[in-house]
Amino acid sequence: MSTYKAPLADMRFALFDVLDAETQFQRMGFADASRDVLDAVLEEGARFTETVLAPLNRVGDEIGCSYDKASGAVTTPPGFKQAYAQYVEGGWAGLVSPTEFGGQGLPHAAGVPLKEMIDAANLAWGNFPLLSHGATEALLHHGEAWQQEVFLKPLVEGRWTGTMCLTEPHCGTDLGLLKTRAEPQDDGSYAVTGTKIFITAGEHDFTDNIVHLVLARLPDAPAGSKGISLFLVPKVRVARDGTLGGANAVRCGALEHKMGIHGSATCVMNFDGAQGYLIGQPHKGLMAMFTMMNTARLAVGLQGLGLSDRALQNGLNYARERLQMRALSGAKFPDKPADPIIVHPDVRRMLLTCKALVEGGRVMGYHGALLVDVAHHASDAAERERADALVGFMTPIVKACLTEWGVECTYHALQCYGGHGYIAEHGMEQLARDARITTLYEGTTGIQALDLLGRKVMQQQGAGLRAMLEDIETFCAANAGNAAVAEFIGPLREQAAQWQQLTMKIGQRAVADADEVGAAAYDYLMYSGYVALAYWWARSVAAAEASAQTQAFKDGKRETARFYYARILPRTLAHAQAIAAPLSTLTALDADAFDA
Repeated sequence: MSTYKAPLADMRFALFDVLDAETQFQRMGFADASRDVLDAVLEEGARFTETVLAPLNRVGDEIGCSYDKASGAVTTPPGFKQAYAQYVEGGWAGLVSPTEFGGQGLPHAAGVPLKEMIDAANLAWGNFPLLSHGATEALLHHGEAWQQEVFLKPLVEGRWTGTMCLTEPHCGTDLGLLKTRAEPQDDGSYAVTGTKIFITAGEHDFTDNIVHLVLARLPDAPAGSKGISLFLVPKVRVARDGTLGGANAVRCGALEHKMGIHGSATCVMNFDGAQGYLIGQPHKGLMAMFTMMNTARLAVGLQGLGLSDRALQNGLNYARERLQMRALSGAKFPDKPADPIIVHPDVRRMLLTCKALVEGGRVMGYHGALLVDVAHHASDAAERERADALVGFMTPIVKACLTEWGVECTYHALQCYGGHGYIAEHGMEQLARDARITTLYEGTTGIQALDLLGRKVMQQQGAGLRAMLEDIETFCAANAGNAAVAEFIGPLREQAAQWQQLTMKIGQRAVADADEVGAAAYDYLMYSGYVALAYWWARSVAAAEASAQTQAFKDGKRETARFYYARILPRTLAHAQAIAAPLSTLTALDADAFDA
């Protein structure tokens, strides 16, 4: 069985040494976000996830959720409901929500380590409270005062949970095709009718009420994505004064049978004239939806990170214990019948790949969350605008790369076990199965790639990219004489220059043929992720050298950075070559000829 231990030392390093989060929080007015408070959050979060959630991970996978066809009720795996009660009792649901609605008012980035711990300990369970935060954000930014008063308090307290109801059977990413409709009623509410699929936590036994945020069309809606509105549809009818009524006309029609995350309820939801309330302006639902989606995409990136870290921990433990053959250069442990497999270069390659992607990815993911705080709370308008552009640019990179690396790392760690990794008793195959969904929901990797290159670079003239390149150059200039990072400065500057040149070349080609964007998008996304991670590894080495960390810790960061620059960063060469390839290499083959 796989185990989990929260990596508190590296979490603290990422937050405090690399990102200087405590200073940033104080500067933004979060007086309560002191080091003592944040340390307490980390310690208690570790205790909860290690002792309550982690032991339920295998239970959730083996037993899963059950569905009662007669009532539409969903029962979660044994222990899940009780764990949620402890989560609510501990105040975790409202950790980063405003105090006026019952939250603790901590900055968004302060909750990110807890999110990582939850996902590493029990990803399926973590999906139940995940979208409550997205619903809270949508109501905070787009809800009317009465909606915030009535719905936010129980959501923040965890007495209710939230969902995002976007996808329909015939309509995935292309939301312009959705058919769910909303008819105005005499009391100012709307009757919402339609079917939504792939709804995470659409039905469960944790709470008495579930708040569905549903995309639908009004009768006068224009065609396409410009005709989409957002509606709040509770499982139990709720009046404007907060009075609860009877059951709403919304029902779970089925549970999906999935490759992984068996303990997470993935529902088909049927709305049959259900009472709902408009959120925001008519036909402006996508704007409100993206408020939820961007937060959720960063959160899903952390899911990939959490699974990667748990997989690495278990792969490392196994590699230190498993005896197999002798090192090619001679016995390293002559007192044993064979050497532990960690002495073998190929095992080290897999473990170091995981370590480099996990520890560098942790800083990158935490930085994305910190940018959200800056974009919302910095006192200077220009700083807020810059942070908003940068977080918009980095969100698809964080989401896509941390999840793609999650698949890679869980498979590497499984591989360290050999055949034993394929056997269920060690828990590694569950991590690999669970990781696969993270590259799919909240927008596939391909969608993230189009968002990055098509929207954030081409449509928005690369404001976020410019900010990222400025940060890289500022770091390089400031550390030009720093011997601790001298070996990384030159390669990092070179990669940044190539990143800019590559972007310009794609833009020039796209002027002649817009399909160039789609052809280059995936490789551009991954190229961007590897360069961004090179920046964070250089910063991590500099931060470690300037910190009070032990020499062993500093050496670990430096050697891992060297491994990353020598053996992972060169992946950018392949991506650059693919981007330079003619568009015809993708388009020349006729669709009917694929099976010829």
